[in-house]
Amino acid sequence: MGKLNPHSHKRLDTRQRIIVGITFFSMFFGAGNLIFPPFVGAQAGAATVPAIIGFIVSAVGLPILGVLAVTFAGGFDELARRVSPAFASLLGVAIMLTIGPCFAIPRTATTSYEMMVAPFLPSRTGWGGWTTQLAYSLVFFAVAFLLAQHPEKLSAVLGRFMGPLLLAFIAVLFIACLAHGAVTPTQPTGDYAVHQASRGFLDGYQTMDLLAALYFGIVISANVRAMHVTDNTLIRRETAYAGLGTGILLIVIYAVLGYVGVVSGSIASVNPATDTGATVLTNLTASLFGTFGMVFLGIVFVIACLNVCTGLICTCATYFHTRFATVAGRRVSYRAWQALFTVFSFVVSNAGLSMIIKVSVPVLAALYPIAIVLVTLALTHRILAAHFSRVYFWMVLLVAIVSFATCLASIVTVFGGSLPWLEAILNMLPLQQFQLGWIIPALAGLLIGVLDSAAHSSFKR
Repeated sequence: MGKLNPHSHKRLDTRQRIIVGITFFSMFFGAGNLIFPPFVGAQAGAATVPAIIGFIVSAVGLPILGVLAVTFAGGFDELARRVSPAFASLLGVAIMLTIGPCFAIPRTATTSYEMMVAPFLPSRTGWGGWTTQLAYSLVFFAVAFLLAQHPEKLSAVLGRFMGPLLLAFIAVLFIACLAHGAVTPTQPTGDYAVHQASRGFLDGYQTMDLLAALYFGIVISANVRAMHVTDNTLIRRETAYAGLGTGILLIVIYAVLGYVGVVSGSIASVNPATDTGATVLTNLTASLFGTFGMVFLGIVFVIACLNVCTGLICTCATYFHTRFATVAGRRVSYRAWQALFTVFSFVVSNAGLSMIIKVSVPVLAALYPIAIVLVTLALTHRILAAHFSRVYFWMVLLVAIVSFATCLASIVTVFGGSLPWLEAILNMLPLQQFQLGWIIPALAGLLIGVLDSAAHSSFKR
């Protein structure tokens, strides 16, 4: 019998790959991912196919590429430092605030409220509706704060059955929609009246998965490494396998949920200005299953949202405690950051789900192009940026200028104002009507970065 080759590298077996894939999927898929595709289908109606394709590109394709990019770079901080150390810190804080207390954490409370409480209120407007939401969010965040004291126990219990429970519910909805019979899709409305594919691409930002993926890559790599895979090439390969499996599952789920939205939209129309994906799901559930179905759906959402909320509070508090252990010369404990983010999220959540989504759209439209550029550069690093290092700085700089100018104009519009001069300048950019005006500045940054790198190289000689 020959001796085992001590230099042979271990690969994951099928069972281990499934475990990594499920872990990967659970990190991406939460209650928020459940409400956006149906809203796309309800609005796009007869044009749902191109709309969902656009949604899938940004909500599935970009996050999976983001995980690979961060894995290749050795972590998000290492990737962002290729622009500058200050930029790495600034972008890290911006992403944490976005996927944390400013948008994602408050959205967990408002989403679960819209699914569990609002459908049973006699009136969702006025003093009664506001006080009910205030009381609900107070209890919700109090429970989340208490659970966040020992997050490892919550994950051990809820993490194992929430994913399968959500998937089972999606399967039941889909089967019920098929049993409902053929429907006549409505005409596209709202933001989906025109340019459905590009609108779907932009709405895919709402999952926030690309921003989260910039931190997920290193986590998945660590999970693979913990299974005794030591070769970096094999680690990247196993991460890619997990990403591919997760991507395929997400594509199927989003396609199913888009169809669910089409059926719901044919049963009860939605108002794109005030309704959300939660409304689409409650309309369908009430029609197909009655009150019992609505209660069941609400319970699923409350548990899922509570799980996500707790995890995000812990993640953000840990990040800020690590980065900012002292502020103005005074030590700030992990518990203090945790309390701050919980209270802040409670205040923001009472703006309502619709308002949170409206405000988050411009912010995500500012951060996503920067993230897309970083991911693209990381994936092409050996071919391009390794030889022309200044392309990181110039591409990110020019894209950031356009993205944040667009964000400013959009935020002002959300609150009823306008900046005609800024909008006129931005509209001069090609593709700006699709909110993709950052592409030409990115290409300009690429050219300037190559020339700048070449000039620096010549100067050193």
